Amino acid sequence: MDWDRLVEEALIVRERAHAPYSGYRVGAAILFEDGEVVTGCNVENRLPSLTVCAERVALATAVAAGLGQPVALVVATESRPPAAPCGLCLEMLSEFVEDLPILLVNTDGNREEVRLRQILTRRFTLPSH
Repeated sequence: MDWDRLVEEALIVRERAHAPYSGYRVGAAILFEDGEVVTGCNVENRLPSLTVCAERVALATAVAAGLGQPVALVVATESRPPAAPCGLCLEMLSEFVEDLPILLVNTDGNREEVRLRQILTRRFTLPSH
């Protein structure tokens, strides 16, 4: 996987984040099976429950555009070490794909490759009837 394009796009969109309360900017870039890349940044709100994560913004944008299967994700933060997606984002990703390579990066250039299955070990499932 050539991650460089996704890393660049995630870092660029991270700068557009609306994070006036926490100051914590996050950028995400998702690659789809057709080669399309969709980005998203976190958007905070004075009511914390209305805040939307970068990964969910990107995924919702991709769904609205009618894109297919995600094949890779980059999450860009300034955290040391690079931060993983939150539980809400992991669950939302698992709605569309069982496993996914995820590259965690930070503004210092550190990178860590993980997999969705590795960090979401017990995804939510509905009980069978």
